[in-house]
Amino acid sequence: MSIEQKAKDFRAEPGSTQALMGLIVKPGHMQATRTLGHALTLGDADAWASASAVFKLLLTTDERGALTASALRSMGREQAILVAEAVFRSDACKPVAPLFGFMDEAAHWADMACTAELKAYALACFNRMPPADQAAFMSHVQGRTAA
Repeated sequence: MSIEQKAKDFRAEPGSTQALMGLIVKPGHMQATRTLGHALTLGDADAWASASAVFKLLLTTDERGALTASALRSMGREQAILVAEAVFRSDACKPVAPLFGFMDEAAHWADMACTAELKAYALACFNRMPPADQAAFMSHVQGRTAA
């Protein structure tokens, strides 16, 4: 099938940028692009936290690294350093409302948390569990070998 025919199937003008992009852009990349647009439009911390979770699901580590490097390079050196330091200094803060589910959000948050935060939240959560859930949790973690 010719590019012109594929473009017609996308209901776009043959040869238009929209038609060509629809033929060559990976679906995950289109979703990531829309997510970026939503985060830019909303512009709040929750939108950006959600975007991070979506990017983690849709983009490879290399793609996320390239995106990060591109954004940092768009700033002056001092501003880029301040941004990077703020990201690592703030650590994970607190978990936010789940985008896809509690386990996805917990895993995303834990990826950003420092060791002290992981220990504090793990202990606090364990202590708040009913005794039966504590026993089930202990059985689960004791059945695994430590990393």
